[in-house]
Formats: sequence, structure tokens, C-alpha cells
Amino acid sequence: MILRDADSGQVQWQSADDLSVPDTEHEARVPRRILKCRAVSREINFSSQEEMKHFRLEQKVYFKNQVIEEWAFAFGFVIPGSTNTWESLIEAAPESQMIPANLLSGNVVIETKFFDDQLEVSTS
Repeated sequence: MILRDADSGQVQWQSADDLSVPDTEHEARVPRRILKCRAVSREINFSSQEEMKHFRLEQKVYFKNQVIEEWAFAFGFVIPGSTNTWESLIEAAPESQMIPANLLSGNVVIETKFFDDQLEVSTS
């Protein structure tokens, strides 16, 4: 996964870790400067042996065990036996609604669920 400043294209964080392992908590140390970005471009690389007609993901962002944000992204059709790059844009909340970085540090969990239409494929 790669996170970039959507305006400048500058990489803010990246990892080659396999984030698809289900029911595994992955740790990411994302730099504070990402909170200054107007929008973040997220690039995910994935492979699928199976055809998927409506591949999508849902994410919940938890702060101290409470959902503070929810996102849903749709990729669409996935060719069987393919490797794909999926880029999506995440826009920042208005500055007045931003939680300070020192409060976020160590207190945020992002749950990601992958679906083919309504069928849950994986959770991480």
C-alpha cells in the first residue's frame, strides 16, 4: 500500500506487507505530516485467482474503540488470475474537525472488509 499527498504526489507512507491476511492486526506508523494533506491518494495492489463481479471494500476508523469515520470504495469487476492496482482518493475533514496527532497516536484502528457484492471475502 502507498499513501501519497494527492496534490503533490509525494509519498507519505508505504508498505510491502501483505495486508490481506484475515483476522490479523497490522501495525502502521504513518507520519504526522499526512494530517496536513488536503487529500490522500491510496494505492492498493492485489491479486485474485477468482472472478469478482463487484469487488469493493468498507473501512471503519476507530478512535479509542469508537467509530469516528466510515469509508466505502468500489473497484468493480476483477478478472480471474489478475494482479491489479487500485487507487482511491481520501479527502481530509475540515481542519476544525481534525483530532490532534498527539491524541491519535496509538489510539486508531482501521478495520477493512473486502467484498464481492454482498459476500465478505476478507477482513483485516
